[in-house]
Amino acid sequence: MDYLPIFVDIRDRLVVVIGGGAVAARKTEHLLKAHARVRVVAPELDTTLCVYRDLGRIEHRPLLFSPAQLEGAQLIVAATDDDAVNAAVAQAARERGIWVNVVDDAARSAFIFPAIVDRSPVIVAVGTAGNSPTLARRVRTQIEALLPERLGQLADFAGRWRARVQAALPALPQRLKFWDSFFNGPVASQLIAGRNAGADEAMQQRLEMERATPDSKRGEVYLIGAGPGDPDLLTLRAQQLLQQADVLLHDRLVPEAILARARRDAERINVGKVPGRQDVTQDYINRMLVEYARRGLRVARVKGGDPFVFGRGGEELAVLREAGIPVVVVPGITAATGAAASAGLPLTHRGLSQSVTFVTATGADTSLLDWKALARPNQTVVFYMGGAQIDLIASRLMELGLPATHPAAIVERATWPDERVLPTTVGQMSAMARQEPLRSPALLVVGEVAALALPSQIGAHHVADARVAGELDLHVRAGG
Repeated sequence: MDYLPIFVDIRDRLVVVIGGGAVAARKTEHLLKAHARVRVVAPELDTTLCVYRDLGRIEHRPLLFSPAQLEGAQLIVAATDDDAVNAAVAQAARERGIWVNVVDDAARSAFIFPAIVDRSPVIVAVGTAGNSPTLARRVRTQIEALLPERLGQLADFAGRWRARVQAALPALPQRLKFWDSFFNGPVASQLIAGRNAGADEAMQQRLEMERATPDSKRGEVYLIGAGPGDPDLLTLRAQQLLQQADVLLHDRLVPEAILARARRDAERINVGKVPGRQDVTQDYINRMLVEYARRGLRVARVKGGDPFVFGRGGEELAVLREAGIPVVVVPGITAATGAAASAGLPLTHRGLSQSVTFVTATGADTSLLDWKALARPNQTVVFYMGGAQIDLIASRLMELGLPATHPAAIVERATWPDERVLPTTVGQMSAMARQEPLRSPALLVVGEVAALALPSQIGAHHVADARVAGELDLHVRAGG
């Protein structure tokens, strides 16, 4: 280890920054966030430093560097573009026994600035011993993506309760167990989600319960939308809770690549329903959720798409609430939007579609659909799970006036590596489905925008390619 990672309290301590450019401004910003007194020595200042000076946040000495400018300094930062000046600053600092950082020059530095993930008061610092600041920033970006935005608020909340918890639970093992349970529990989950109301009351109840029954267990359930299939489309919240869960109850069509992002020691239970089979019912799943949570486990109910879009999430939420079990709902990218992005097919488009409707085309409920409304032009209709009912869908739409030439597209296994996109028409989609046997999950998109769908040979990887700015727009304009 070439450097000792430490956090230094520089509140109200003098730090001298030599240089007045953009780099000096960035370092000054970090120093001010840490409440340091900052003296900037430079003949001229960039715009940001001028603002700090005018606001009285920094002391500015409009001079060339001389060792006398270091008087009273606790730390020094050399941030000029003149190598000779930086060398002189480093030499003067060493002679005076003051710690110095020369930007992008580890050999002359007594300390280096790490790449910082700031969730104050939670701070994560990443360093590469000065070998590659760019790599440190890349690592920081990856860590930043994993840490909840409100993690600092959670730390503040825990800090306010620290003394009360210590007084209520004087035994260290019990206290450590309580805090571990707290950070994995429903109060912390609600705080991370930004719902602070009632947090203190809930914390007091948990503390009193722990003191009265230290061996009691309290579980919770996460209703997680896993998105259309591509694991990179998981939300950050979903990934965080998958790592916390003790048990996963997952749908049949949730890919292994997504399940692999859970804890390795988590128990996995496939509760996916298979068409034509009744061995796994919704009542059975509801009972399992309640049973596992009452055993004190953290249960992730992992669903494809979004739990509240044809995912039975509302039913499960109602059962869990009635049982008094804490629930966290995590939305996911629903299959329709995932398929649209992957196929290069906008669900709404000026001049073609002013509205979009999601419907499910399975079971007896198909007869209850407002087919007349679904057959109107200038809209997009997405039929979930419509493969088995494609003959009925086509015939009903044409009976109610939709022309056989009206565009449609079948998107099979959207965002999966073996995705297929089959552009067709309302009149031809039944024949296409017979010629090209469909695999679940499959969506049927009906509307003028379906003519913009990308061909299937591009679809398999297009969800990744579409992240390149402008590409999707290019295809849309070309199709229009």
